[in-house]
Amino acid sequence: MDNSIVIIFASMVSQILLLLASTLFQGVQGSIGVNYGTVANDLPPSPQVAHFLVESTIIDRIRLFDSNPEILQAFAHTGIEVTITVPNDQIPHLTKLSFAEQWVKTNVQAYTPATNIVRILVGNEVLSTANKLFIASLVPAMQTLHTALVAASLDPKIKVSTPHSLGILSTSSPPSTGKFRQGYDTHVFRPLFNFLRSTNAPFMVNPYPYFGYSGDTLDYALFRPNPGVLDENTKLTYTNMLDAQLDAVFSAMKLLGFEDLEIVIAETGWPSEGDSGQVGVSPENAAEYNGNLMRHVNSGAGTPLMPNRTFETFIFALFNENLKPGPIGERNFGLFRPDMTPVYDIGIMQPTGRSSVPMNPSPYESPGPAVPPIGPSPTSQPVEGKRWCLPKSGVDQDALQRNIDYVCGLGLDCGPIQEGGMCFDPNTVRAHAAYAMNLYYQVMGSYEYDCDFEHSGALTDVDPSYGRCKY
Repeated sequence: MDNSIVIIFASMVSQILLLLASTLFQGVQGSIGVNYGTVANDLPPSPQVAHFLVESTIIDRIRLFDSNPEILQAFAHTGIEVTITVPNDQIPHLTKLSFAEQWVKTNVQAYTPATNIVRILVGNEVLSTANKLFIASLVPAMQTLHTALVAASLDPKIKVSTPHSLGILSTSSPPSTGKFRQGYDTHVFRPLFNFLRSTNAPFMVNPYPYFGYSGDTLDYALFRPNPGVLDENTKLTYTNMLDAQLDAVFSAMKLLGFEDLEIVIAETGWPSEGDSGQVGVSPENAAEYNGNLMRHVNSGAGTPLMPNRTFETFIFALFNENLKPGPIGERNFGLFRPDMTPVYDIGIMQPTGRSSVPMNPSPYESPGPAVPPIGPSPTSQPVEGKRWCLPKSGVDQDALQRNIDYVCGLGLDCGPIQEGGMCFDPNTVRAHAAYAMNLYYQVMGSYEYDCDFEHSGALTDVDPSYGRCKY
């Protein structure tokens, strides 16, 4: 990721916050959720998926697009938070209390508390269907479902909401002018927001910079350094498209007097493969978007209109889904292939998972030539069969410091590079990063990808040990 300083001050501040957050996301448990879609014929069995998520990743919440009994059973006793969905075509039926009570009995009570169901979504992007019956039934169905949860004493633990696309907005640019479509604002969203507020449930949206970018705005969409976009009304500068989309929703909510509601990102993502000639679609860009997304939503920076907050976020999607219709990109939003190897690395693998899960060849370039060893008077003879991980030449100190913080934050023994330690001198970030990066590489099993460190590490067969400092 290019973390060069941008020209405009507000943009620079945002990038600095992003950099600070990036030292945290790999070591923070429960930092991200995923959408577990199943429109495919080659996916692994759900018990295997549940075990994989628990043992090998930091993902601790999933969203289902139904209430698949096999998946609900598979996630029992995992502790992973599960969000289930009532299909759109069942919404009118759900307005009847008897139907709602039976639905809860069949799809919730049969699996709790063993399966950690925390949220039920009534439909998905219901307003986008333009189905008048579905739309008119949406809020009454949510209210009836909540009543059924109250009767089962499940309402304190399980919340009811419904996710929307950004098509609910009539205006979204600049963000301060965000407004809901006329008619929906008073007849759908006002009663919906009253319900969400009264039940302490979040408003859920599906913002996708991927569907809003052009070749000229790719950097803006991927959280890369860019000049930023000024909102003339607020004089606030936006350095990424996601913030602008979220603030447009916030502005629309504020017009109705509901700016206090929590906003949850129910879906967002970027495909790793697209149609021939499609600009901006690649494994590298998908990794950049989702990696930067994780850092940003967990950083506490918030958005220009919603500062100092984090956003619960679900990446779309867990797997590539080979039976989804539409353009090639629709089938390639997955973080993982059906064999559970990562399509790209964004830091969601647990350290043990990184070395235990087989990795397919990276879409990135190889680390490049080995760099000269660091430290005075290193051993100059190669040791047959053994390699060491060191920083590449020219890597900036901020990136190296993040590597140190990550490795030492895992609890590995960084005592030798602390004051008084055998490898404290020379007291430079580069020398300390060399020790920490090699420590991680050796402990994790000396796999080549464990020396990647976001392309800042390279392997050498020259032992960098010196004096009493042993690598």
